Amino acid sequence: MSVSPREGDPPITPELVESHGLSPSEYERVLDILGREPTFTELGVFSAMWSEHCGYKNSKRLLGLLPTTAPWVIQGPGENAGVIDIGGGLALAFKIESHNHPSAVEPYQGAATGVGGILRDVFTMGARPIAVLDSLRFGDLDTGRVRYLFSGVVKGVGDYGNCVGIPNIGGEIYFDRGYEGNPIVNAMCLGLMKAEDLIKGEAEGVGNPLMTVGARTGRDGIHGATFASEELSDDSQASRPQVQVGDPFTEKLLLEASLELIKSGHITGIQDMGAAGITSSASEMAGRSGNGVEIDMELVPIREPGMTPYEILLSESQERMLVVAKSGSENVVRDILAKWELEAEEIGRVTDDGLFRVLEGDRVVAEIPSLPLTEGCPTYEREGVESEEIGELRCTDLTGFNEVDADQSEAFLKLMGSPNIASKQWIYGQYDTTVRTGTAVRPGGDAGVVRLRGTRRAVAATTDCNGRYVYLNPRSGTLAAVAEAARNLVCVGALPTAVTNNLNFGNPLKPHIYYQFRESVLALAEACKLFETPVTGGNVSFYNETSGAAIYPTPVIGMVGVLEDVDHITRHAFQNVGDTIILLGDNTDELGASEYLYVVEGLVAGEPPKVDLLGERGLQHAVLAMIRNRLLHSAHDVSEGGLACALAESALGPGESPFGVQVTLHDAIPVLPLLFGEAQGRIVVSCDPQSADEVLVLAKRHGVPCRAVGQVVSSDESFRIDGRTATLEADVEILAEIFFGTIPNLMDGAGPS
Repeated sequence: MSVSPREGDPPITPELVESHGLSPSEYERVLDILGREPTFTELGVFSAMWSEHCGYKNSKRLLGLLPTTAPWVIQGPGENAGVIDIGGGLALAFKIESHNHPSAVEPYQGAATGVGGILRDVFTMGARPIAVLDSLRFGDLDTGRVRYLFSGVVKGVGDYGNCVGIPNIGGEIYFDRGYEGNPIVNAMCLGLMKAEDLIKGEAEGVGNPLMTVGARTGRDGIHGATFASEELSDDSQASRPQVQVGDPFTEKLLLEASLELIKSGHITGIQDMGAAGITSSASEMAGRSGNGVEIDMELVPIREPGMTPYEILLSESQERMLVVAKSGSENVVRDILAKWELEAEEIGRVTDDGLFRVLEGDRVVAEIPSLPLTEGCPTYEREGVESEEIGELRCTDLTGFNEVDADQSEAFLKLMGSPNIASKQWIYGQYDTTVRTGTAVRPGGDAGVVRLRGTRRAVAATTDCNGRYVYLNPRSGTLAAVAEAARNLVCVGALPTAVTNNLNFGNPLKPHIYYQFRESVLALAEACKLFETPVTGGNVSFYNETSGAAIYPTPVIGMVGVLEDVDHITRHAFQNVGDTIILLGDNTDELGASEYLYVVEGLVAGEPPKVDLLGERGLQHAVLAMIRNRLLHSAHDVSEGGLACALAESALGPGESPFGVQVTLHDAIPVLPLLFGEAQGRIVVSCDPQSADEVLVLAKRHGVPCRAVGQVVSSDESFRIDGRTATLEADVEILAEIFFGTIPNLMDGAGPS
C-alpha cells in the first residue's frame, strides 16, 4: 500500500512547515528520508519528534559529556527513568521532568499533569512510586498574578499526588523577578522495585500486538511537545488547549494495572504516552528494538468523535500507556485492565521492516523509517558567547557594602522574612507527606527520606539549584548546585549515589543562552565525576522566555542517596539545650549573588561563591563518618541567607520546640559576608559537649576546617551572634513569627489579577 494524503488535509507549503517548527534544512532532511513530500500527518509526526522537547536537538551533543555509568547503575539515560542498584536485591527508579510551559498558562492542570507524567515514567519501569518532590520557581510574591500561579501550581501538585497516594517528601522553591513571566515547575519521582522486575519500553517480538491501555484519547494536549519547544508570548493564553487535563483517580488505577501487567509476564514492553502521545511511544519503542510498528487509527479508543489520524497521533491525553503484549495474551491483558475498570484495545502490531506505519482503516496515512524518526533528529552545537551585561554585573564592586552598622539585627529579620528563606509549611501543608507510612524525614529538612519496608535501610532525595548563581557564573553556579545537593544528602545521613537533572534555560539559538547551557553542562559533568554520582537521565527545557526575556538559567539537580541504617537518619533541627554548635568549613569574604543583596539592596550582582569540589568531597565524608559514629544530634547545610539564617533554621526547626543560640565568630572578614555571605562547603552541626572533641578530630582527619562556635540555649534566651565588630540578636518568639508567618500572610486572599 502506498502513502496518500487524506481528503481535506491542507497542502504542504513553506508556511505550514514553518508553523510546525521545522527549519528549511530540516524539511529537506525529511524529504531525503521519505524520498517524497510528506503527508500532513507525517509532517505532524516529524514536527513532534524533531521538536526540542522530544529530539533534544540543541542539547544532545553536550549531554553526551555527562558521566552515566557506574557499577550500581542498572539503567542509564534513554529509558523512561534511570535505575540504580541499592542493595539487597532492590533497585530505585527515579527521574525529574519539567512542565514549565503548561503551568505558565494553566497552573493547576499544568502542575498536576507534570506529577502524573513523572509517576508514569517511573512505574513503566516496573517500580512502585514511593515519593515525589517538586522544584518550583516564580516571580516575586508581591503581585497578584504570581500569587495566582503559585497557588495554582501548589494545589495542582498536591491534589494529584494526594489522590494517587504518593507522599511528597521535599523539594525547593524560589521567588525572584527572574522568573516573573515564566514559572519553573519540575517534578521528581522515586520508585522501588526488585532488580529482576525491570521492564523497558521496547517493541520486541515481531507479530506481537500493540495495545493502548488506560484512558481514551481526546483532543487535549495536541502539539504539546511543540508548544514546549517555543518561547511564551502575550498570546500564550491561547495555548490552553495544548495543556493536558489530568485525572489522578484514573492514574491510580493505571498504576496498579500496569504493575500487575508487568508482573504477569504477558507483556514484553510498556511505554507512557507522554509528549507527542502515541507518536513518540510507538516510534521510540520501535527505534529501541530495531523493529517497526504498524498502528491503525480506527482502532484507537477515542472520546471525541471525528478525530483525524493527525489529532490521534499527537494528542497528549493523560493516563494512557502503550503496551506490547505477547501474541496470544491479548485477552489476559484485557482482563487485567478490566479488573481495574480500564480499557485495553489492540491497535497494531510489531513488524520487522523498521517502519513507523500509520493506517486509517485500509489507507496508509504515514510511513516513516523508525530510526531516522527517533535517532535521526538533527543535532546542533551552537556558538556560545557570554553576555557582556551579565559579565559586568558579575564584576560589580561590592566593597562599598562593608561599611555597615554594628547591629545587624534588623537586616537579619528582614532576611528571615524573605519567602526564599521563610518556612515553606504553607506549601507542604497542602501535600500528603506521610501516606504509605514510609516517610522518615518530611519536607522542611535538608532532604526527604523514605524507609524501605522490611529492611534497616532508607533512601533520601533532594532537588537543588540557585539560579542567581548560574546566571552570574554558569560554571560555578552549577558546581554549587551539585555540591549543595550532596551536602543536603549527607546532612540526613545518606551517601550521594546518583543524579537526575532538569536543565531549564532560555532560547538556545541566542549565543549567550547557549553559552550558559554549555558551561552548565560542563560543570555538571565535572562535579558528578568527582562525586561519583552518575547521571541516569533527566530533561532539558529550553525556550523558557516570555516576550524575549529569559529566566535565570536553572539546572535543577535531583540527587538520590542511600542510608544503610535508619538509625543514622539525622535532622536539621537542634535537639537539646546545652549542645555544642560546630561549624564545618570556612567563612569567607563572599557576598556576591546572595539573598542579602537581593532582599536588602535589591541587587543581583557580584561573583557567586566559589566551589572547591575536593573540599566538598572531604566534607561529605567527614559528616557521614560523624553520623555513622553517632556523634551528631543535627546537621544542616549553609546556603541562602548564610550562616546566620542557617543557625536560625536549625534553632526554629519545625516550630514545635524552638531554641535560642549563643554564637561567637572570630573571623577577620567583613560583617556582611560573615553573617549573610553564602560561602560554599559549610555545614552547621550540633553534638553533646562531651563529643565535641571527637567531632573536631574527625573533621581535621578529613581535611575539613572546623571550630566550635557556640551552644544551643533555651528559647527563653535570645538568638544571638557576636562577631568581632558586629552583633545580631533577636527574640526567638518574634523570629518564629516572621519565619513561619511570612508566606501565609502573603498568600491571604491570593487570586488571579
